[in-house]
Amino acid sequence: MSLPSSPIELSGRTERGRDARSPLHAFLRTETGSAVVLLVATLTALIWANTVPPSYTSFWSARISVQAAAHIASFSIRDLINNGLMALFFFVIGLEARREFDVGELRERRRLTLPVAAGVSGMLIPIGVYLAFNAGHPSVHGWGAAMSTDTAFALGMSATFGRRLPPGLRVFILTIAVTDDLLALAVVAGAYSSRIEAIPLLTALAVFTTALLAHALGVHRAAVYGMLAVVAWVALAQSGVDPVIIGLATGLLAYAAPASRSDLERASGLFRLFREQPTPEMARSAREGLVFALSPNDRLERLFHPWTSYVIVPLFALANAGIQVDADLLRQAATSPVTLGIFFGYVLGKPLGILGASAATTWLSGGRLRPPAGWGAVAAGSTLSGVGFTVSLLIATRTFHSAQLDLAKAGVLGAVVVSFALAWAVNGAIELLPRQARLKARVGMAERIVDLAVDVDPTRDHVRGPCGATVTVLEYGDYECRYCGQAEPVIRELLRGVDDVRYVWRHLPLADVHMHAQIAAEAAEAAAAQGFYWQMHDLLLAHQGSLQPDDLSHYAAKIGLNTERFEHDLRTRAGAARVAEDVESADLSGVAGTPTFFINGLRHHGAYDIASLSAAVRDARERARVGGLRAGVDTR
Repeated sequence: MSLPSSPIELSGRTERGRDARSPLHAFLRTETGSAVVLLVATLTALIWANTVPPSYTSFWSARISVQAAAHIASFSIRDLINNGLMALFFFVIGLEARREFDVGELRERRRLTLPVAAGVSGMLIPIGVYLAFNAGHPSVHGWGAAMSTDTAFALGMSATFGRRLPPGLRVFILTIAVTDDLLALAVVAGAYSSRIEAIPLLTALAVFTTALLAHALGVHRAAVYGMLAVVAWVALAQSGVDPVIIGLATGLLAYAAPASRSDLERASGLFRLFREQPTPEMARSAREGLVFALSPNDRLERLFHPWTSYVIVPLFALANAGIQVDADLLRQAATSPVTLGIFFGYVLGKPLGILGASAATTWLSGGRLRPPAGWGAVAAGSTLSGVGFTVSLLIATRTFHSAQLDLAKAGVLGAVVVSFALAWAVNGAIELLPRQARLKARVGMAERIVDLAVDVDPTRDHVRGPCGATVTVLEYGDYECRYCGQAEPVIRELLRGVDDVRYVWRHLPLADVHMHAQIAAEAAEAAAAQGFYWQMHDLLLAHQGSLQPDDLSHYAAKIGLNTERFEHDLRTRAGAARVAEDVESADLSGVAGTPTFFINGLRHHGAYDIASLSAAVRDARERARVGGLRAGVDTR
């Protein structure tokens, strides 16, 4: 049923709660905030090192000894952070990469080609720049300090641009960063490790092989992999190979997948059993059922991401970024091949490598492979990729010492500042372009993955708004789900005063947790049979706690339905087949919970507050306009 395209005043306002933030929304908040915390830690290290330098040096060089039987291991505090805690940072990077590979845009394997090529080129060109500055100097062996993007800083800084950079750019930057993190750790393990001990190295490989076997056999307990990772870390530390590589390798093992309907139904069944028998055994069973309904990737990232963002990476910056900045250092840095090689490797080499490889791949593929954003946004993202902090400092501390290490740090820190300034300049230039050119520069021509398995059909679906709208917001919902009730005023606000957005509701009654959801959905269909679907829809969401058959009959009379026909349709379950079709389409699209939104066929993974949904609609509108420009259609 379709309604007119004029602005619609919806009835039955429900209160939006404060707890309707999705995990991804919290994750993005952590990502933005972590960049600020990292910046504060870096500034603190610089202030500390320049006000009381002996204290800074002695504190981080202090040693901690651990004894196990006859074996004694001694580490400085800095080494514990660089070699131990940073393994958890790379573990989270591995989790992010695996998530994008399993459920993100990179699940289409062909989409890996361009960002991987850009990532490799974005490492080789900076290395070439560094070697050009350091040819014939002993410092030539420090080329690894000029190659890797700092994922935390780059993504955190990209978040400060807000909606001016498209969402697809984040995936692009992430894939590039993970690519060069993988290669950088291989470089660390091969080129910057100390003398290799064969037996501990073989032990580490055997332990990791055991982890792979456990993964293949379907072992999902995090404690098992945690224990194996610790053993492998100790073995690698003894072998002379940098042990942080085990973090990334372990993270890549944790598969990502949306919670399946069967797992969720099993979890709710276990909870009902606990309600009937509230024993410790049933509590443990219910708790495990809830936990294991989520994929290992989701559980582990939720657990470790805040710790790495707010504790581990800032601690790393605090321990490694401190250098004494004085006139003598600045004078030496201005002519030092180490400083200049690292600085220009990142500031010039990174953008040239990434942009060049992206353009070459697009041209060689005949346009079939394109960046997930416009070329202007890619240029801004390429300059942001010149922020090489964490891995760069990690390699610098293994390569340089004393004065040369300070010169390397000066190059790294200078590149962070200038790369961010260049990204702002590029973004500012994009904003000065005419509207159509600005859209192309930001959004680009790449096709997005379509997640919605069954397309919207205006002759069948319940559509609110103009059928020919530019943007379609589709919700799979449950009339008894309080989160759907909280989303309802947001949808109302989204539709108010616009004529290019339409809204579609599809039924997904969660009968295992909401005993009245199925009959409420069938009541909506009974109202639709008389041409009053949306009036009933609004009443059901406004009175989610009153969905008994008598309540439904009252609502039918209130909106002027033929109550005898309505009650007959409800008794005979005339709308059950229609509801079942929606449920089947939800299963085909991998939808297991409510509310789940799709915007122009793309699943919306963010929060469903007005700001998040409006941003997603705005992005979809811009993409649709660019598609119209490409087809020669006037989209004004």
